[in-house]
Amino acid sequence: MTHTFNTENTCATTITFDKAEDGTITNINFTGGCNGNLKAISKLLEGKKAEEIHNLLIGNTCGRRPTSCADQLAKAVMAF
Repeated sequence: MTHTFNTENTCATTITFDKAEDGTITNINFTGGCNGNLKAISKLLEGKKAEEIHNLLIGNTCGRRPTSCADQLAKAVMAF
């Protein structure tokens, strides 16, 4: 099932991804943000379980912001 997550406090505005019943995440796509970096993150995480993505990325910050696109992805995969 495809999900859309509206981010907070990041350059990316939304994250879309597919989440299978077993928690596997595929087709991660960010709207906005640092295009090259976010494409790389999406490729590296393709096919991983939501829990693994969450554990790897939660708490990651960007500059002075209390969050990052990666942190928002960690929250997104667990929100659905």
